[in-house]
Amino acid sequence: MRGNNIMGIIFANLHENLISELTEVRIMGAVPFGGKYRLIDFPLSNMVNSGINKVGVITKSNYQSIMDHVGNGKAWDLSRKQGGLFILPPFTDKSEYSNRMTTLNSILPFLQNSTQEYVVISDCDTVCNIDFQDVCRKHLENDADITLVYKRDQVPEKLHDPTVLSFDAKGRVIDVLINGDFSGSCSYYMNMLFIKRELLMELVKKCISRNTLNFKRDIIQGEYKELNIYGYEFKGFSPQITSVADYFNANMALMKPEVRADLFNANRPIYTKVRDDMPTKYGLGSKVTNSLIANGCTIEGEVENCVLFKGVHIGKGTKVSNCVIMQDTKIGADSSLNYVIVDKDVVIKNERTLMGFLSYPVCISKGSVV
Repeated sequence: MRGNNIMGIIFANLHENLISELTEVRIMGAVPFGGKYRLIDFPLSNMVNSGINKVGVITKSNYQSIMDHVGNGKAWDLSRKQGGLFILPPFTDKSEYSNRMTTLNSILPFLQNSTQEYVVISDCDTVCNIDFQDVCRKHLENDADITLVYKRDQVPEKLHDPTVLSFDAKGRVIDVLINGDFSGSCSYYMNMLFIKRELLMELVKKCISRNTLNFKRDIIQGEYKELNIYGYEFKGFSPQITSVADYFNANMALMKPEVRADLFNANRPIYTKVRDDMPTKYGLGSKVTNSLIANGCTIEGEVENCVLFKGVHIGKGTKVSNCVIMQDTKIGADSSLNYVIVDKDVVIKNERTLMGFLSYPVCISKGSVV
């Protein structure tokens, strides 16, 4: 199927409360990740790599950061006369964007004015590299009404409304459990789905008219017996950001070559806004071990098992271990950081010691002075 017969909808604003330390001044989709990316880069790049050239990005509040990042979509080749990138903020009452169902209802004019036959819907809290054309092929082969992307694994502990699916021999959904007591390996829904645009609008209008406003309970669970709902299993690297610890672990996983090879597939690259910078400078006596270092950094101390974004400065005699340090942060001399997430534009003065733990990394807010 042609990619231009599919449009994309990205929820950039959901589940922010799960990592409130990082979403205090930005929405979920604008959270930095992996040295130079934002979380929205992954679903947006997945759609573009699948030939989708019309994408709507749903926001609610604090969306200045996401608008500054995506701009007119040029970095994703979405700056075009036909289709392109659309930012969909709440133009009236923000309560209309209080949940997934009311949000979809509020953007019905956007859906009605589109000509694409199918819609791909995705959240921003899953980091993965998925081929939506493959999902489309499975959808057509099964003559499905809805295709849900799922992963076979242990359900993340803090996943919002975890939804576990059961299938028959042909892959059709025959049972849906929400918020159950799940243990062991399960087939859980990844908040990505493929559906006909007309069917999506029909289901949203039906639920709104009945005041049944829970997307998972009233559409996925409520309609699986009436509709042909199938699953598509995604087997690649796909951590879901359900806590600050999950965010930290997902960044740390990038140290593994096999994870980088899967996530940053050369055939399906992850695009982002370009910020040109000079190469990183390494001072005399500096030492870097098993770390991802972006351009524009100045390293005079010791860095071990860390992800450093652009423009980070590490002072002399300072050692940072197991840390995620975001853009333009300055760390003074003779300091020590271990298991710390440092947001953008932070200043950590000389001779400071900060220490967290693997399951509870310390998080320093954007623009703080320590």
